Amino acid sequence: MFKMAFKKIQEYIGLSTGTPGTLLIPKLIMPVMIEEVQKTLIPREMAAQVWGPTQIQGSSFSVNLETPNTLNVRQVGEGAEIPLDAQEYSSVTFTPKKYGVAIRITTEMMEDSQFELLQRNIRIAGRRFAENETKLILTALDSANTTVAGGAAVTIANITNAMANIEGANADFKATDFLFGKTMLNHLRNIDTFVEANKAGNTEMLNRGFIGTLYGMTCATFSSSSTVVPAAANAGYGYVFDRSQCYGIAIKRDLTVENFMLPSFDMEGAAITQRLDVQLLRSTAVSRITTA
Repeated sequence: MFKMAFKKIQEYIGLSTGTPGTLLIPKLIMPVMIEEVQKTLIPREMAAQVWGPTQIQGSSFSVNLETPNTLNVRQVGEGAEIPLDAQEYSSVTFTPKKYGVAIRITTEMMEDSQFELLQRNIRIAGRRFAENETKLILTALDSANTTVAGGAAVTIANITNAMANIEGANADFKATDFLFGKTMLNHLRNIDTFVEANKAGNTEMLNRGFIGTLYGMTCATFSSSSTVVPAAANAGYGYVFDRSQCYGIAIKRDLTVENFMLPSFDMEGAAITQRLDVQLLRSTAVSRITTA
């Protein structure tokens, strides 16, 4: 007999539906699970700072920020008193919140399933925590000090205006990164300046469907899934920001898995938790671009 990589399940017709004992067409179940596609998320290296559990004492902490353009030098006349001045400061408080999910699976399910259900569910939960972190980052970026209101599709002028918002008018930040949703990515693919080789100087957009650098900014996109974006409109948003000054991530408890047994229910499971917070450091270090 040939060994086959699938199970054959024989189903029988009941008295109410046909002749007892008659075989139906064999039902084949392949022992392969096609997993959901992994979503495009915001990498942690885009944060200005990431604080881990060993760096955080207590339930919250504050980060001190120098206030730009304070402590000025003035001309002083002969014999006149030298004016007093001092630098000013502000602070941002991080209060990590707990996020979690519990998974419970009956012993029968684990005995009868072709797959390791508990381990698979834990792995998917880990992805959801990563997706939640991206959602928190986008929520923070939505508090940008300035917004460039675009039309039906993003334009080159929208992008350069967002850059000007953080680079000029006493801001002095550097536009290092351009982050955008999938809808805005489609808009960029339809701007001939970024596609045609005689204008872009290369065929990167045509070859990859994505362009890695625009105006010196590192480009990145994020999923439009409801588990990733705070609202559906975020798919059409873009964010131009200074990576060194924009936002921080505080992780009080990294992803933690605790297995448990429930003998009275004949179940076992796992509790997965994490404590983190994402805050803007300087709202003036990011400019948001919206499309209708």
